[in-house]
Amino acid sequence: MYTDEDLTNAVGQGIFSDTSVQQFRHFMAQSKNTNLVDEENFRLISGFNDVFVVIASGLLLGSIAWLGSSFVPWLGALAFSLTSWGLAEFFVRQRRMALPAIGLLLTFLGGIFALPILFNDVGQQNVAESTLVVSGILTGIAARIHWLRFKVPITVAVGTAAGVLCVVAIFLTALPAAISFVLPMIFVGGLITFTIAMVWDGNDRTRQTRQSDVAFWLHLVAAPMLVHPIFATLGILDGVETVASSLIVVSLYILLAIISIAVDRRAIMVSALIYVIVAFSSLLSNYGMLSSSFAITGVCIGASLLLLSAFWHKSRQGIMKFVPQALQMRLPELKA
Repeated sequence: MYTDEDLTNAVGQGIFSDTSVQQFRHFMAQSKNTNLVDEENFRLISGFNDVFVVIASGLLLGSIAWLGSSFVPWLGALAFSLTSWGLAEFFVRQRRMALPAIGLLLTFLGGIFALPILFNDVGQQNVAESTLVVSGILTGIAARIHWLRFKVPITVAVGTAAGVLCVVAIFLTALPAAISFVLPMIFVGGLITFTIAMVWDGNDRTRQTRQSDVAFWLHLVAAPMLVHPIFATLGILDGVETVASSLIVVSLYILLAIISIAVDRRAIMVSALIYVIVAFSSLLSNYGMLSSSFAITGVCIGASLLLLSAFWHKSRQGIMKFVPQALQMRLPELKA
């Protein structure tokens, strides 16, 4: 499998002409009866060998972590991370395998995050906020170093999430009473992450380079941080019992859908989906449809989302008419 960035690099090396690549992209768009800008393409797997390597790496890393922790708990985490880096040197830097790149990044950063926690483990059941601060800082630094070496698109998103966690932990360490403001802090972190994602998206409006992949993962991380605080404040997961509450949920979901269509990213809608399903299932159950509430909700929402997917680009054309021209210049291109 080849990405748009691979084709762009081939043009830069003189292997293909820019005209031929553009014609190829246009042909692919026509063959799929869609607009490639709206497809949110990203490479997750380049072949079954990716799965094979991930399984083998998981077995190796798990065994090394087990052996290391049998001596000292933190030694297992350190060996876990160092081995992940070593495997990435071959499978990511040389072989450029997509799924192992994601897996080895997460295992590397996971070991780094766990290192301070295991180092300070003295049988305590609760992890101190100060330890989480150290873990967040180390993970952020490690993510930056990993990015400079391997340029795995998900790295920026993971590093940003670690930064948000670190800031929240710092607030809780300095002001324990701030525990009641955790949801607002997460929401602010989501806004910051979403803004960073839009910056990356704005630098690649045609979605043909690695910057678009980075933006995709940033949107995927920002979405739950934005959505969960809103719906948790409404008490959706505790059960919605009134029509008015359900209407609020629908109104918020429509707003999130409009934002998703405008920025041409589906992550926000997907993150909010579970809350809509829970809300309507609860509502139907309260009206005597306990046995079929989930099925009815699934039919209605599933059909709506499929219809939206089929007419995604036309929906964008309608919504973008109301978006200021200055803002449109920062959003993905809208092609007829």
